[in-house]
Amino acid sequence: MCSVVVGSRVRVGPVHTVVASTLRLRTEAGRWSGSAARSRRLFPGNEPLRAAGRAFCSGAAPQHGGGILFRQLFEAESSTYTYLLADPETREAVLIDPVLETIDRDLKLIEELGLSLTLAVNTHCHADHITSTGQLKKRLAGLKSAISKFSGASADVHLSEGDKITFGKHHLSVRETPGHTDGCVTLVMGDRSMAFTGDTLLIRGCGRTDFQQGSSRRLYQSVHRKIFTLPDQCLIYPAHDYRGQTVSTVGEERRFNPRLTKSLEEFEEIMSNLNLPKPSKIDVAVPANLVCGLHEV
Repeated sequence: MCSVVVGSRVRVGPVHTVVASTLRLRTEAGRWSGSAARSRRLFPGNEPLRAAGRAFCSGAAPQHGGGILFRQLFEAESSTYTYLLADPETREAVLIDPVLETIDRDLKLIEELGLSLTLAVNTHCHADHITSTGQLKKRLAGLKSAISKFSGASADVHLSEGDKITFGKHHLSVRETPGHTDGCVTLVMGDRSMAFTGDTLLIRGCGRTDFQQGSSRRLYQSVHRKIFTLPDQCLIYPAHDYRGQTVSTVGEERRFNPRLTKSLEEFEEIMSNLNLPKPSKIDVAVPANLVCGLHEV
Protein backbone atom coordinates (compact mmCIF):
# COMPACT_ATOMS: atom_id res chain seq x y z
CA MET A 1 0.00 0.00 0.00
CA CYS A 2 1.29 3.45 -0.85
CA SER A 3 0.25 6.96 -0.01
CA VAL A 4 -0.16 9.22 -3.01
CA VAL A 5 -0.15 12.91 -2.32
CA VAL A 6 -2.33 14.86 -4.73
CA GLY A 7 -1.41 18.52 -4.43
CA SER A 8 -3.13 21.72 -5.41
CA ARG A 9 -1.93 25.29 -5.68
CA VAL A 10 -1.28 27.22 -2.45
CA ARG A 11 -0.49 30.92 -2.19
CA VAL A 12 1.59 32.17 0.72
CA GLY A 13 1.46 35.24 2.91
CA PRO A 14 4.09 37.97 3.34
CA VAL A 15 7.51 36.72 4.29
CA HIS A 16 11.01 38.10 4.56
CA THR A 17 14.59 37.26 3.55
CA VAL A 18 15.73 34.29 1.53
CA VAL A 19 19.03 32.47 1.31
CA ALA A 20 19.18 29.52 -1.05
CA SER A 21 21.62 27.55 -3.12
CA THR A 22 20.02 27.20 -6.53
CA LEU A 23 20.21 24.09 -8.60
CA ARG A 24 17.99 22.53 -11.20
CA LEU A 25 18.43 18.84 -11.60
CA ARG A 26 17.85 16.84 -14.72
CA THR A 27 17.01 13.57 -12.98
CA GLU A 28 17.66 11.18 -15.86
CA ALA A 29 19.96 13.08 -18.20
CA GLY A 30 22.05 14.42 -15.31
CA ARG A 31 22.19 17.96 -16.74
CA TRP A 32 21.99 21.04 -14.55
CA SER A 33 20.44 24.30 -15.67
CA GLY A 34 19.21 27.55 -14.17
CA SER A 35 15.86 27.55 -12.42
CA ALA A 36 12.77 29.49 -13.49
CA ALA A 37 10.48 31.44 -11.20
CA ARG A 38 6.94 32.68 -11.53
CA SER A 39 5.62 35.83 -9.94
CA ARG A 40 2.80 35.27 -7.48
CA ARG A 41 0.32 37.62 -5.82
CA LEU A 42 0.75 38.09 -2.07
CA PHE A 43 -2.24 38.00 0.25
CA PRO A 44 -2.39 40.90 2.74
CA GLY A 45 -2.33 40.24 6.45
CA ASN A 46 -1.39 37.15 8.40
CA GLU A 47 -4.50 35.03 7.93
CA PRO A 48 -4.11 31.48 6.55
CA LEU A 49 -4.43 31.11 2.79
CA ARG A 50 -7.07 29.02 1.11
CA ALA A 51 -6.27 25.81 -0.72
CA ALA A 52 -8.30 22.93 -2.02
CA GLY A 53 -8.14 19.70 -0.01
CA ARG A 54 -5.51 17.03 -0.49
CA ALA A 55 -6.36 13.45 -1.33
CA PHE A 56 -4.39 10.46 -0.08
CA CYS A 57 -5.13 7.23 -1.88
CA SER A 58 -3.72 3.78 -2.46
CA GLY A 59 -1.84 2.90 -5.61
CA ALA A 60 1.47 3.52 -7.34
CA ALA A 61 2.37 6.80 -9.01
CA PRO A 62 4.32 6.50 -12.28
CA GLN A 63 7.73 8.14 -12.48
CA HIS A 64 8.40 9.82 -15.81
CA GLY A 65 11.49 11.45 -17.25
CA GLY A 66 12.11 15.19 -17.08
CA GLY A 67 13.67 17.64 -14.67
CA ILE A 68 12.73 18.69 -11.18
CA LEU A 69 13.10 22.01 -9.43
CA PHE A 70 15.50 21.47 -6.54
CA ARG A 71 16.88 23.65 -3.75
CA GLN A 72 19.23 22.74 -0.92
CA LEU A 73 18.87 25.20 1.97
CA PHE A 74 20.96 25.53 5.14
CA GLU A 75 20.27 26.51 8.75
CA ALA A 76 23.54 27.47 10.41
CA GLU A 77 22.85 27.02 14.14
CA SER A 78 22.04 23.30 13.88
CA SER A 79 23.83 22.75 10.53
CA THR A 80 20.58 21.39 9.12
CA TYR A 81 19.78 21.02 5.44
CA THR A 82 16.23 21.61 4.23
CA TYR A 83 15.28 20.40 0.75
CA LEU A 84 12.65 21.79 -1.60
CA LEU A 85 11.61 19.64 -4.57
CA ALA A 86 8.99 20.57 -7.14
CA ASP A 87 7.59 19.59 -10.52
CA PRO A 88 8.40 22.54 -12.84
CA GLU A 89 5.23 21.98 -14.86
CA THR A 90 2.56 21.46 -12.20
CA ARG A 91 4.46 23.53 -9.56
CA GLU A 92 3.57 20.94 -6.90
CA ALA A 93 6.26 20.79 -4.22
CA VAL A 94 7.40 18.96 -1.10
CA LEU A 95 9.67 20.27 1.68
CA ILE A 96 11.99 17.96 3.61
CA ASP A 97 13.22 18.70 7.17
CA PRO A 98 12.15 22.36 7.53
CA VAL A 99 13.52 24.32 10.51
CA LEU A 100 11.53 26.79 12.62
CA GLU A 101 14.16 29.55 12.46
CA THR A 102 14.11 29.62 8.66
CA ILE A 103 10.35 29.45 8.05
CA ASP A 104 10.17 32.95 6.52
CA ARG A 105 13.04 32.19 4.16
CA ASP A 106 11.39 28.98 3.00
CA LEU A 107 7.95 30.55 2.51
CA LYS A 108 9.45 33.45 0.56
CA LEU A 109 11.28 31.07 -1.76
CA ILE A 110 8.14 29.00 -2.32
CA GLU A 111 6.22 32.17 -3.17
CA GLU A 112 8.96 33.53 -5.46
CA LEU A 113 9.08 30.29 -7.43
CA GLY A 114 5.29 30.12 -7.71
CA LEU A 115 5.06 26.71 -6.06
CA SER A 116 2.18 24.83 -4.46
CA LEU A 117 3.51 23.18 -1.31
CA THR A 118 1.56 19.96 -0.68
CA LEU A 119 3.58 18.18 2.01
CA ALA A 120 6.20 19.02 4.65
CA VAL A 121 8.00 15.85 5.76
CA ASN A 122 10.51 15.15 8.51
CA THR A 123 12.98 12.30 8.07
CA HIS A 124 12.74 11.64 11.84
CA CYS A 125 11.97 13.32 15.16
CA HIS A 126 14.90 15.71 15.42
CA ALA A 127 16.72 16.41 18.69
CA ASP A 128 18.85 19.40 17.67
CA HIS A 129 16.27 21.78 16.23
CA ILE A 130 12.52 22.40 16.17
CA THR A 131 10.68 21.60 12.97
CA SER A 132 8.57 24.31 11.31
CA THR A 133 5.91 21.92 9.98
CA GLY A 134 3.29 23.00 12.51
CA GLN A 135 3.85 26.70 11.87
CA LEU A 136 3.90 26.11 8.11
CA LYS A 137 0.47 24.49 8.37
CA LYS A 138 -0.83 27.58 10.18
CA ARG A 139 0.34 29.81 7.33
CA LEU A 140 -0.52 27.54 4.42
CA ALA A 141 -4.09 26.27 4.75
CA GLY A 142 -4.37 22.72 3.44
CA LEU A 143 -0.70 21.82 3.84
CA LYS A 144 -0.09 18.31 5.27
CA SER A 145 2.71 17.11 7.54
CA ALA A 146 4.37 13.68 7.38
CA ILE A 147 6.74 11.56 9.46
CA SER A 148 7.39 7.86 10.05
CA LYS A 149 4.68 5.91 11.84
CA PHE A 150 7.43 4.61 14.17
CA SER A 151 8.52 8.11 15.24
CA GLY A 152 5.91 8.46 17.97
CA ALA A 153 5.14 11.93 16.60
CA SER A 154 1.82 13.32 15.45
CA ALA A 155 1.35 14.17 11.77
CA ASP A 156 -1.30 14.17 9.07
CA VAL A 157 0.46 11.33 7.25
CA HIS A 158 2.37 8.51 8.94
CA LEU A 159 4.83 6.99 6.50
CA SER A 160 5.71 3.32 6.05
CA GLU A 161 8.13 1.29 3.93
CA GLY A 162 7.25 1.57 0.25
CA ASP A 163 4.96 4.59 0.54
CA LYS A 164 5.20 7.10 -2.29
CA ILE A 165 5.06 10.87 -1.95
CA THR A 166 4.05 12.40 -5.25
CA PHE A 167 4.60 15.91 -6.56
CA GLY A 168 3.40 16.33 -10.13
CA LYS A 169 4.77 13.52 -12.25
CA HIS A 170 7.57 12.73 -9.80
CA HIS A 171 7.64 10.81 -6.55
CA LEU A 172 9.76 9.96 -3.55
CA SER A 173 9.77 6.39 -2.21
CA VAL A 174 9.96 5.80 1.53
CA ARG A 175 12.61 3.42 2.91
CA GLU A 176 12.59 2.75 6.64
CA THR A 177 16.15 3.20 7.95
CA PRO A 178 16.04 2.99 11.76
CA GLY A 179 19.10 3.11 13.99
CA HIS A 180 19.64 6.77 14.79
CA THR A 181 16.01 6.67 15.99
CA ASP A 182 13.23 4.13 15.54
CA GLY A 183 11.44 6.46 13.15
CA CYS A 184 14.15 7.34 10.64
CA VAL A 185 13.31 7.17 6.94
CA THR A 186 15.27 7.73 3.75
CA LEU A 187 13.40 9.31 0.84
CA VAL A 188 14.52 8.11 -2.60
CA MET A 189 13.61 9.71 -5.93
CA GLY A 190 11.58 7.40 -8.14
CA ASP A 191 14.42 7.07 -10.66
CA ARG A 192 16.90 6.49 -7.78
CA SER A 193 18.95 9.55 -8.76
CA MET A 194 18.82 11.12 -5.27
CA ALA A 195 18.36 9.91 -1.70
CA PHE A 196 17.54 12.13 1.29
CA THR A 197 19.03 10.16 4.14
CA GLY A 198 18.21 12.31 7.19
CA ASP A 199 20.59 11.49 10.06
CA THR A 200 21.00 7.84 9.07
CA LEU A 201 23.81 8.43 6.59
CA LEU A 202 25.88 11.61 6.63
CA ILE A 203 28.74 12.57 4.32
CA ARG A 204 31.65 10.45 5.58
CA GLY A 205 29.73 9.76 8.77
CA CYS A 206 26.39 8.75 10.27
CA GLY A 207 23.95 9.76 12.98
CA ARG A 208 24.72 9.00 16.61
CA THR A 209 23.01 6.05 18.29
CA ASP A 210 23.28 6.81 22.01
CA PHE A 211 19.78 8.26 22.62
CA GLN A 212 16.21 8.27 21.19
CA GLN A 213 15.98 4.48 20.76
CA GLY A 214 19.35 4.46 19.02
CA SER A 215 20.91 1.17 17.91
CA SER A 216 24.27 0.92 16.18
CA ARG A 217 23.45 -2.52 14.82
CA ARG A 218 20.15 -1.38 13.28
CA LEU A 219 21.74 1.73 11.76
CA TYR A 220 24.51 -0.33 10.17
CA GLN A 221 21.97 -2.77 8.75
CA SER A 222 19.74 0.05 7.51
CA VAL A 223 22.56 1.70 5.59
CA HIS A 224 23.89 -1.51 4.06
CA ARG A 225 20.47 -2.92 3.16
CA LYS A 226 18.48 0.18 2.21
CA ILE A 227 20.99 2.83 1.06
CA PHE A 228 24.15 1.07 -0.11
CA THR A 229 21.96 -1.08 -2.39
CA LEU A 230 21.13 2.02 -4.46
CA PRO A 231 23.14 2.77 -7.64
CA ASP A 232 26.66 4.09 -7.13
CA GLN A 233 25.78 7.37 -8.86
CA CYS A 234 22.77 8.06 -6.62
CA LEU A 235 23.33 11.41 -4.92
CA ILE A 236 23.27 11.43 -1.11
CA TYR A 237 21.71 14.48 0.56
CA PRO A 238 21.90 14.26 4.39
CA ALA A 239 20.01 16.26 7.02
CA HIS A 240 23.22 17.74 8.42
CA ASP A 241 26.82 18.52 7.63
CA TYR A 242 29.31 20.19 9.94
CA ARG A 243 32.26 20.58 7.55
CA GLY A 244 30.84 22.52 4.62
CA GLN A 245 30.06 19.49 2.47
CA THR A 246 26.81 19.49 0.51
CA VAL A 247 26.44 16.19 -1.35
CA SER A 248 27.98 12.76 -1.77
CA THR A 249 27.12 9.60 -3.70
CA VAL A 250 26.31 6.05 -2.71
CA GLY A 251 29.49 4.88 -4.41
CA GLU A 252 31.65 7.35 -2.49
CA GLU A 253 30.16 6.46 0.88
CA ARG A 254 30.49 2.74 0.20
CA ARG A 255 34.20 3.29 -0.46
CA PHE A 256 35.21 6.14 1.84
CA ASN A 257 32.85 6.37 4.81
CA PRO A 258 35.25 5.83 7.74
CA ARG A 259 32.61 4.16 9.92
CA LEU A 260 30.39 2.22 7.54
CA THR A 261 33.22 0.59 5.59
CA LYS A 262 34.08 -1.32 8.78
CA SER A 263 32.67 -4.64 9.91
CA LEU A 264 29.55 -4.56 12.06
CA GLU A 265 31.58 -5.35 15.17
CA GLU A 266 34.10 -2.58 14.44
CA PHE A 267 31.26 -0.15 13.73
CA GLU A 268 29.56 -0.93 17.03
CA GLU A 269 32.85 -0.35 18.84
CA ILE A 270 33.35 3.02 17.13
CA MET A 271 29.81 4.16 17.94
CA SER A 272 30.04 3.12 21.60
CA ASN A 273 33.14 5.29 22.09
CA LEU A 274 32.09 8.58 20.45
CA ASN A 275 31.44 10.24 23.83
CA LEU A 276 29.45 13.09 22.28
CA PRO A 277 27.78 15.79 24.39
CA LYS A 278 24.00 15.84 24.57
CA PRO A 279 22.41 18.11 21.92
CA SER A 280 21.82 21.49 23.53
CA LYS A 281 18.18 21.69 22.41
CA ILE A 282 17.14 18.08 22.99
CA ASP A 283 14.95 18.78 26.02
CA VAL A 284 12.98 21.38 24.07
CA ALA A 285 13.22 20.03 20.52
CA VAL A 286 12.03 16.46 21.07
CA PRO A 287 8.80 17.33 22.93
CA ALA A 288 8.06 20.03 20.36
CA ASN A 289 8.79 17.80 17.40
CA LEU A 290 6.47 15.10 18.73
CA VAL A 291 3.65 17.58 18.01
CA CYS A 292 4.83 19.15 14.71
CA GLY A 293 7.06 21.66 16.49
CA LEU A 294 4.19 23.40 18.30
CA HIS A 295 4.85 22.49 21.96
CA GLU A 296 5.90 25.55 24.00
CA VAL A 297 6.95 27.44 20.88
